[in-house]
Amino acid sequence: MRNDPAGVPSLGDLRGDCARCFGLCCVALPFAASADFALDKEAGRPCPHLGGDDRCTIHARLRPSGFTGCTVYDCFGAGQRVSRVTFGAADRRTDAMTEVFPLVRHLHELLWYLTEALTLPAARPVHAGLRRMRERTEELAAGTPGELAALDLAAHRREADGLLTRASRLARAAVRGPRQDRRRADLLGARLRGADLRGADLRGACLIAADLTGADLRGADLIGADLRDTDLTDADLTGAFFLTQPQVTAARGSAGTRLPGSVSRPAHWTAGL
Repeated sequence: MRNDPAGVPSLGDLRGDCARCFGLCCVALPFAASADFALDKEAGRPCPHLGGDDRCTIHARLRPSGFTGCTVYDCFGAGQRVSRVTFGAADRRTDAMTEVFPLVRHLHELLWYLTEALTLPAARPVHAGLRRMRERTEELAAGTPGELAALDLAAHRREADGLLTRASRLARAAVRGPRQDRRRADLLGARLRGADLRGADLRGACLIAADLTGADLRGADLIGADLRDTDLTDADLTGAFFLTQPQVTAARGSAGTRLPGSVSRPAHWTAGL
């Protein structure tokens, strides 16, 4: 991985690279038959579509095959780390890898948020604390399999979340607008067309199938918001933060949707899929 001067991966490194992984997400993670997955699969059992070369045999047709959930997943680079670094020069997948993978994935997602928080100018008062937390999180992610298994992940996440919450408040306070508090709000199917959500706290909000057509989400905090099937057509998310690629890919959008530079426009937004 390419690291910044502090030795911590940059946002560009915190993305999955399937070519350098042993298909860990296709084995370690469970899923249930639903609109997102065409069948049930237990944790630790390989997906029936995982080939002998650790590649998905239906990758080019996941959506029409009923595996939309796979298309919106990203391990934040944990897969290649566990496959190629944590277990040294391993040349095949092991059960130990699949057990450690979810832990490293959580740590890498946290690294994404901490790294992005350090790019928020208004959060400068907590940058020193964020930097220390980011370095500590990277040290944990770089641990041995035994150290990772013994990690109290919940405690570490609570400590980091305190810093991220403070960073969010500072960043949103700098946004001109109503700055609504919709934290963990149930907005399932909500009609929010053209809503002014500048600087809003949407942390953990359920926005499944909500209509945010033309909404103004500039400078909003979207950490953990559920954007599955959310309509972001022509919405403005410029400067929105703690937004990840899986969230964007799970939503619906258009060529007119304005996104922050940390994420890219999903191909299916313009492909009509």
